[in-house]
Amino acid sequence: MKTATDTMIVQLPEHVANQIAAGEVVQRPASVVKELMENALDAGARKIVVELKDAGRNRIVVADDGVGMNASDAEACFGRHATSKLRSTEDLLSLATMGFRGEALASIASIARVELRTRRPEDEEGTEVVMEGGELQSSEPAVCEPGTRMTVKRLFYNVPARRNFLKSDQVELRHCIDEFQRVALAHADLSFVLRHNGAELFDLPAGSLRQRIVRIFGGKYDERLVPVEERTDVVGLQGFVGKPEFARRTRGEQFLFVNGRFIRHGAFHGAVMRAMEGLLTPGQFPLYVLFMEVDPSRVDVNIHPTKVEAKFQEDRAIVAILQAAVKRALGRFHVAPSLDFDTETAFDIAPPKPGQEVGEPQIQLDPDYNPFNVPAGNAGPGRSASTPAGSGASMGRTPALRHDQDSKRIAATRRFFESAPTQGSDDAPARLVFSEIKAPEEAPLPTMGGGFDDQRPLFQLFGGWIVTATRSGLVLVDQHRAHTRILYERFSNMAQQTATGHAQQLLFPAELEVGPADCALLASAIPALSGLGFNIEMTDAPGTLRVLGLPSDAAEGDPAALVDAVLEELREAGEVDAELRASRAMAGVARGAAIPSGRTLTRTEMLDVVDGLFACQEPDRDPWGRATLATFDREAVAARFR
Repeated sequence: MKTATDTMIVQLPEHVANQIAAGEVVQRPASVVKELMENALDAGARKIVVELKDAGRNRIVVADDGVGMNASDAEACFGRHATSKLRSTEDLLSLATMGFRGEALASIASIARVELRTRRPEDEEGTEVVMEGGELQSSEPAVCEPGTRMTVKRLFYNVPARRNFLKSDQVELRHCIDEFQRVALAHADLSFVLRHNGAELFDLPAGSLRQRIVRIFGGKYDERLVPVEERTDVVGLQGFVGKPEFARRTRGEQFLFVNGRFIRHGAFHGAVMRAMEGLLTPGQFPLYVLFMEVDPSRVDVNIHPTKVEAKFQEDRAIVAILQAAVKRALGRFHVAPSLDFDTETAFDIAPPKPGQEVGEPQIQLDPDYNPFNVPAGNAGPGRSASTPAGSGASMGRTPALRHDQDSKRIAATRRFFESAPTQGSDDAPARLVFSEIKAPEEAPLPTMGGGFDDQRPLFQLFGGWIVTATRSGLVLVDQHRAHTRILYERFSNMAQQTATGHAQQLLFPAELEVGPADCALLASAIPALSGLGFNIEMTDAPGTLRVLGLPSDAAEGDPAALVDAVLEELREAGEVDAELRASRAMAGVARGAAIPSGRTLTRTEMLDVVDGLFACQEPDRDPWGRATLATFDREAVAARFR
């Protein structure tokens, strides 16, 4: 039972308050990387070197060539709310620095061992300060280079619950790389280096923004960038957006900066997406690296502990300007249709030559023309006058509609299906576009829901669906999703039966540039990929890998496309356990190797897809739960004609 004494209000000890603050500011090693890099920027650094051990959980080093500190400031910087950025409330309304609250170093020092070595260029010697668990251990003169070197060891050593919640090294390294990339993108005019366990992941010399993007994400990005630039009294905007055809199904390549600070803002992101409306496949996200310059007095960045959110006084105007600027940039570089209001839209008709008489245009009509009559001498190439339209003479197949060999009726039927109104009203039959009508062969179709009639036609609809029939109705199969399901289950069975999948070695190994971040992501999935039949090895060059072999079921595929598909699934999976990561890798390989929508299939290929789909354990869904087929029974078909 509580007493009055138990409810007394007391002042928290300093180290407890710092640990509480650390829960907001320092969530994982990447949080430390971000805070220390921002401190280095505020110190005027021209080069920043980040070194990590075990994804930062055991050691993080951030060294810069900035202005450094004297002995008294080196000790004072670890005090809570100690800052050189603010002096009054007015300063808070016009922030031009990355850090300002003075909580970062105090929070970090409370949950780790921190060693600080710093020297100002004008001083002969520097200072070394050691903090552990928020307590000052030592402060003494030291010989060191101008600038500051901060070393953080054994993160969360005194908060074991927080340390136990850290993910695998691959996941934590990915987060560290993300924070490094954001800072490096925001300051293309500075040099950055990132090393992990002694291996160099990034070496980014100072240069232009385009050069920085290409060095971070790979040379293939150079052709994908569309420059954006706009200047108004409200906001200055510049940067790049990616071409829509290179958009991904996962987020992660969207970078928005305000006055050099990375932020997340739903309305601004929505403006970019609306600017690309009609150019993106639903569910895809384009690359963009956009910088906005706004009057610091008209934006508040002090609304979130990690400073990744901001409020704007004129956010609606900025949204409109951002959307218009992106759309204009896409039109200017012929990525999207653009109206040029300065261009004369009248017909460009050449003037008559001197002395030329211009006559009235005449329309020639043949009153005896009948489209149902095919003259004997005009049967068309490769077809005799007695050969029905759509017959085997032109397709190499016997007619699909065996009950009627009359060429006029078949031609009329085809014209009806091709000219019928599109499905938009309840009393209009759906328009059918036949890419190919093929006759059934002797092999029976698979049985399902009353069974397939092997005398019914099997054909493609709109180049992406296989259409066939059961005795009780009609079946449409999505060829890409169906083949993805087939391959996914095949890979799953393969992984359960053997530790190493059936691989086919490439005659010429493919060397791919995917970027250091994606290399780290793939490294975490190497065991799963080996089980599928991949043979991948990392090269000495940062961000590159070599594909030596592919799964036998995907051996004819493009290695780059397959790796991209796997990476997309791994990015979307995020922080998951090894089993789920393996499942997502399988799904990515299956999607990358599956028959694409739009490819014309032979009858044999269509039969293989249909047979394979209904042999699956879950034939009605692809690995992401999307429908692979649709069925229409007799009642559903009859209802269209009531």
